[in-house]
Amino acid sequence: MQLSYDALSLSEWREKGYQLPLFNIPEVVNKTKEEPVWLHLGAGNIFRAFLANLQQRLLDQGYVQQGIIVAEGFDYEIIEKAYRPFDNLSIFAKLKNDHSLDKIVIASIVESLRMDPSFKQDFARLKEIFISPSLQMVSLTITEKGYQIKGLNGEYYPAVQSDLEQGLANPQSYIGKIVALLHERFVAGASPLAVVSMDNMSKNGEKLHNVIVEFARQWEKCGHVSQGFLDYLDSDKISFPWSMIDKITPRPDEEVQQRLQEDGIDNLAPVVTAKNTYVAPFVNAEELEYLAVEDNFPNGRPPLEKVGVIFADRNTVNKIETMKVTTCLNPLHTGLAIFGCLLGFNKISTEVRDPDLLALIKKLGYQEGLPVVIDPILINPKQFLDEVINIRLSNDFIPDSPQRIATDTSQKLAIRFGETIKSYVKSGKPTQDLVAIPLILAGWLRYLLGIDDQGNKFENSPDPRLAELKAKLAHINLGTVVSSADLEPILSDKSIFGVDLYAVGLGTKVEQYFNQLLAGVGAVRTSLRNHVN
Repeated sequence: MQLSYDALSLSEWREKGYQLPLFNIPEVVNKTKEEPVWLHLGAGNIFRAFLANLQQRLLDQGYVQQGIIVAEGFDYEIIEKAYRPFDNLSIFAKLKNDHSLDKIVIASIVESLRMDPSFKQDFARLKEIFISPSLQMVSLTITEKGYQIKGLNGEYYPAVQSDLEQGLANPQSYIGKIVALLHERFVAGASPLAVVSMDNMSKNGEKLHNVIVEFARQWEKCGHVSQGFLDYLDSDKISFPWSMIDKITPRPDEEVQQRLQEDGIDNLAPVVTAKNTYVAPFVNAEELEYLAVEDNFPNGRPPLEKVGVIFADRNTVNKIETMKVTTCLNPLHTGLAIFGCLLGFNKISTEVRDPDLLALIKKLGYQEGLPVVIDPILINPKQFLDEVINIRLSNDFIPDSPQRIATDTSQKLAIRFGETIKSYVKSGKPTQDLVAIPLILAGWLRYLLGIDDQGNKFENSPDPRLAELKAKLAHINLGTVVSSADLEPILSDKSIFGVDLYAVGLGTKVEQYFNQLLAGVGAVRTSLRNHVN
């Protein structure tokens, strides 16, 4: 069995339990290419396991006639190795807690493109799509890093600076490409459009709007675009809805691959691209999923509410996102990632079965997070947290690792913990009552040493500030007694924690916890057990 349009006619697919598309694929492909409605930027796993499956369900039920077009603007090997060789089809393996699989052949992705002017045919096609009046939505999952156009020194990255100087003809930065394509739509008649960030960060629509407008404003100053284009981006013709997306979608799993191969499907081996992306013709993800989107679509939108998407006003979406990112999921994930690396775990689900780590995330979520959570009403925070701990993180069929979650931790702490700390300060609650949060922050410092609880070296996950931070801690070893002078430059850094930890009454406590975690071999386990039980 091959994953291709021609092979889907084989009866073996259904006999092996695969859910096949119910719509006429050639008709949907032709209709989408003629009148595109939804373009997605970012061809990663969450797109195929979640967004493409939403559109597939709409197609199966006859609510829409067009599929999705996807473009990738960072790692072109994803398109070349995981999409085009398989007619843009993929298998979504939905992972159940009982280790059963729902096996769904996703056929809603009708076209895949490399978003770069060096691929002339692909970029010309993207221009055609962007100027099409039928286009309603351009959504993005390009990660937080995709929105950054400046370094820590406040200077534009070289690719961005080059784009700003050279203009629209050959943009190389991700945001530059997007702005250039939006300009094509403006010149072609300024049709309305929603540009929807679905990246996992608070106020994502605002961040996307701000960076696009900043980029366009620099182009206007250089004479590359008109003031009219800036007016278009800030008009009611273009919207940047906020959203909250949540679905755990780890790398392709060997067990899942093996089970699909036992069904007789060929060529499923994952590929690690030159940019270290793990891709395969299949994606594996948890069963539960959440997507809430601000309902602001000036050119209309697919009826995604019919397949479970929550549409609401901006304030409600922000409350849902804040609930997830600052209290009920992401902080728990980061806590498990840090201590999982220190204690030698390689699966998140195994950590949740560890009594000390389970006690840590329960204290973090129920005792420290829920008291300051803002209830979004549409999703109950306590119920959401219950599902996270009892169903989602504990699902041992989800092959997610603390090492993956630990990636870019320096970029996450300000939101995942800093916002809760700010809520304590604002509400007058004593920060000294916090235990799990300062313990996790101290654990992160201990993690940066790259020495586990048994005294063995391990490799830290990628992080843009890793080299800088490790250098500041290079003189610290197990058994070292650390002073405020050693840690003050880090713990007072608002760009990391969102607050000066000393100013909010937590700096000294983090120092104390860090010294306890440093005491020697086994000190991480001992300190964790002493503080959370």
